[in-house]
Amino acid sequence: MRIVIKVGTSTLAHATGKLNIRRTGELCRVLSDLKNEGHEVLLVSSGAIGMGVGKLALQTKPQDIPTKQAAAAVGQCELMYTYDRLFTEYGHTVAQILLTGEDFNAPDRHGNFSNTVERLLQLGALPIINENDTVATEEIKVGDNDTLSALVAVSVQAELLVILSDVDGLYSADPHKDGNAKLIREVYGVTDELLQSAGGAGSSLGTGGMRTKLIAAKICGERGVDTVIANGEYPETLYAIAKGEAGAYTRFYGERK
Repeated sequence: MRIVIKVGTSTLAHATGKLNIRRTGELCRVLSDLKNEGHEVLLVSSGAIGMGVGKLALQTKPQDIPTKQAAAAVGQCELMYTYDRLFTEYGHTVAQILLTGEDFNAPDRHGNFSNTVERLLQLGALPIINENDTVATEEIKVGDNDTLSALVAVSVQAELLVILSDVDGLYSADPHKDGNAKLIREVYGVTDELLQSAGGAGSSLGTGGMRTKLIAAKICGERGVDTVIANGEYPETLYAIAKGEAGAYTRFYGERK
């Protein structure tokens, strides 16, 4: 199965911006094992700006564009160094792909991206994809990596998109505020009403929230791709997700034609 896995900053880094070594190491181990099982794995990874914040010893996530881009430039190096080191331990080669909105909007660039990914997968590499935050401006930004991961999943004709978050999935209410919130395990179609009920941004270092994840599920669902939202704190959950087993996560079913 071809699987796109999106990992957020809250999974990769502590609130300080420093790398969460245990969790990142466990994630790379599980993804390597999934590849060993025969799955084709693509990783859409946030974390460049967040890790840049930590590396540059900034007190908070920057708000101005030049400092964000500087943090991304520093953090992307750190991020790929970490992935290369960890995946190499399990015998897997990684490849970096940095994208902007133009790589999806311009037919020739989109074709080049799709062809490159196909060849990398044929060669057994694990593509690691992020938005090119160092050069992207508002006019060409995708905006968030939840949406980016959905566009990637559709572009490469993946069977499944998995979005790893800081919650187990979609709840009936905000689980951070309502102790009676119930996990919704299955969703058939993302409606406008469901989108309107979603909140805003997530962690202080990230750019997404539940709404962006629902938009991603909607993009994928309309093209027949299933989406799962799961808790990135427990990377081993990916085994059950890949097997289609029930678990503490939400599965959005793509439209079946």
